[in-house]
Amino acid sequence: MPDYKHYSFDLWLTLIKSNPDFKMERTKYFHQHFNGSKKSVEEVALVFRQVDLMVNAINEKTGKNIDADEMYLMVISIINDYSTTFHEIDTEALYAEMELLIFKYMPLLYCSECIEVLTKIKESGLRTTNILSNTGFIKGKTLRKVLAALGLTPLIDFQLYSDEVRLSKPNPQFFQLMLDTIDKTKHPELALHEIIHVGDNPLADIRGASGLGINSLLINSNNLSISHLLT
Repeated sequence: MPDYKHYSFDLWLTLIKSNPDFKMERTKYFHQHFNGSKKSVEEVALVFRQVDLMVNAINEKTGKNIDADEMYLMVISIINDYSTTFHEIDTEALYAEMELLIFKYMPLLYCSECIEVLTKIKESGLRTTNILSNTGFIKGKTLRKVLAALGLTPLIDFQLYSDEVRLSKPNPQFFQLMLDTIDKTKHPELALHEIIHVGDNPLADIRGASGLGINSLLINSNNLSISHLLT
């Protein structure tokens, strides 16, 4: 096992993945409640996909963050032929409904080895870990609850989410924030070569980490998995 002292992890498609039932139920909810233009369920699902891809690309380009509330308003606008009549939409209540759906149809561990690998990394008590994640339709405050429910929280020293700090990978400021948050009492003389960031996105994760001189490992979008950390 490589002698890294700190392990940083992306979240989506690295440690967890979406529950397909959540996406379907979310689509049905918007089809029923925000569909004045009478779009089909398939059309509403496509709008969600388009907004997700667009916002992700914007966040990666600017290094900033478009929030979940704004993303849901984009979806409603596009469904209704780009209407901007938002004054009657209670965004807090809408997100509360989405959070209920998230907990009813919980995200899943990305692979069966996730808990085992994180446990192995942490077992010596000498290594530390974090989550460094861009967020989209699901806010960081919700993801913290998800990680607790999946049993990941005890294995993670700290979590950083783009919506909470207004930064998105590959912005070097986001990676620098991660470096600045590492517990210096455990690692008083931590060097960059003793840190690795693990993720599935070649731009956000790999280029972002490499730009700051941090080791990186691309997984899941290629033929490697998180278990490669133990080889």
